[in-house]
Amino acid sequence: CRLLLLGSLWLLAAPPASNIFQRPTGSPAPPRLQYLLEPLHAAVHTQRGATATLPCVLRALPQNYRVKWSKVEPANYRENVIIITNGLYHKNYGPLSPRVRLRHSHRYDASLTITDVALEDEGRYRCQLVNGLEDESVSLTLHLEGVVFPYQPSNGRYKFNYHEAKRACEQQDSRLATYQQLYKAWTEGLDWCNAGWVLDGTVHYPIINSREPCGGRLLLPGVRTYGARDKQKDRFDAFCFTSALQGGQVYFIRGHLNFKEASQACRNHGATIAKVGQLYSAWKFSQLDRCDGGWLADGSVRYPITTPRQHCGGLPDPGVRSFGFPSKELRTYGTYCFAGK
Repeated sequence: CRLLLLGSLWLLAAPPASNIFQRPTGSPAPPRLQYLLEPLHAAVHTQRGATATLPCVLRALPQNYRVKWSKVEPANYRENVIIITNGLYHKNYGPLSPRVRLRHSHRYDASLTITDVALEDEGRYRCQLVNGLEDESVSLTLHLEGVVFPYQPSNGRYKFNYHEAKRACEQQDSRLATYQQLYKAWTEGLDWCNAGWVLDGTVHYPIINSREPCGGRLLLPGVRTYGARDKQKDRFDAFCFTSALQGGQVYFIRGHLNFKEASQACRNHGATIAKVGQLYSAWKFSQLDRCDGGWLADGSVRYPITTPRQHCGGLPDPGVRSFGFPSKELRTYGTYCFAGK
């Protein structure tokens, strides 16, 4: 029994994180899957806080095999191991460890279940069957339903290097958007003339209506790109991504409050002043619609509009409108609060 256990633990030893293998252009296609079933759908769609399962099913059980799940990290182009199993034993690795398990609905099922899905869980995953010379794998993408919003600090545009942009999004209950999320937001109407960082360290801006200050009138609409930039030296805005609110709701308190009074008004209700990402999430997923400007945690004043009307900014499209960063001493606005459940 001791020998069997030691052998099983050796099978589950985690390999170091490895660079992603990319097949050169023109090389032959990978061999046809022998043991793994091709997933019916290559993408799984979910929201923050939900439970999601990435399918990986074997058609047969080879001898002395392991199944290894890993996640591709776009910021450094590496794979991080999540879980390894040999069918009898399994071992979890990394920050996802407390929230992942194997579904194991039958003996051929090696599907990965992620509970309490977080913003950083979005991305590409790989299920790899390790079986000597017959290794094979399938790739799946976990997509979060959400909203992308441009973000800049109170001291003006183009102030963030990459690392500062990343922290700024995280402080507003969001994360740096991926290029795919920004592209999807553009197809849904995001039009913004200021360039911003995305998660892989490249810089872009989405244009629906071509105009002179934004690349010129002759350029077709699209996601304009500056490509990869120096993460330490170059400075731009940020494109942040957030998903459904987790465990709470955003609501408005009317009044003529300065920033300090607005924060206290939320605390008096057992809540906190809302973050920018929380307001966008409430607008997107709870259809929060108010014509009243309200303070947010970063010192900005905004209001969410789902039904555009003339006396609420006059713009024809839904969106979160902004008054910028007025003086925190002005007693002019209400406040948006976030109450956790």
